[in-house]
Amino acid sequence: MKQLIVASTSTIYGSGYLEYLLPQLSDLFSETEEIIFIPYARPGGISHDDYTAVAAKAFAKIDIGIRGLHEYEDPIMALENAKGVFTGGGNTFVLVSQLYKNGILEPLRNAIHAGTPYLGTSAGSNICGLTMQTTNDMPIVYPPSFKTLGILPFNINPHYLDPIEGSKHMGESRETRIKEFHTQNHLPVVGLREGSWLQVKGDSILLKGSLSARIFEYGKEPYEIDTETSLDLIT
Repeated sequence: MKQLIVASTSTIYGSGYLEYLLPQLSDLFSETEEIIFIPYARPGGISHDDYTAVAAKAFAKIDIGIRGLHEYEDPIMALENAKGVFTGGGNTFVLVSQLYKNGILEPLRNAIHAGTPYLGTSAGSNICGLTMQTTNDMPIVYPPSFKTLGILPFNINPHYLDPIEGSKHMGESRETRIKEFHTQNHLPVVGLREGSWLQVKGDSILLKGSLSARIFEYGKEPYEIDTETSLDLIT
């Protein structure tokens, strides 16, 4: 049975790294004392080692150890034997490029479908969707494909922002960008606001956190769903 937390962000305002999710993570990874961290997204260009240290510090608070996937000689075998996996945020283009380069997209998908508990934040959540095409990141590298894990039957837009009334910013809003996406693609998109996450158990997908999410479906007007709402029928 699939077990995932697909979170918009690792850090909310006024809180430490993953702090707002620690009770849920303690439950998600309750059957293991160590998980694998995939640091490939490298936020701000941080090194794999330094990024792993950030994740390790957070998980130490719930007595779970972290080992970076880059530390393994055989990353495919590591994922096949993993008791839990966390993919951190950063640049989704860099993350997806590395997943393809190292041949681990399929092994990661297989591990999740086999029931390995998985946490994704930001870029690590983007890859749970059908494609990475609704990321907010700059295309600083060119991945072999935009196709990602396809664990969810829709795409994610993490860090979703609503237009600010009275703002003098002249650039496109997130809603405009997603509507542009739908001029070329038909996939549904879930806009996850900061502090929100999806709880996936088997085929059940539930919005968690204190905020609503904005849903974009091809040919329909965007609409809101409240927290604790099922997303099972969004396909």
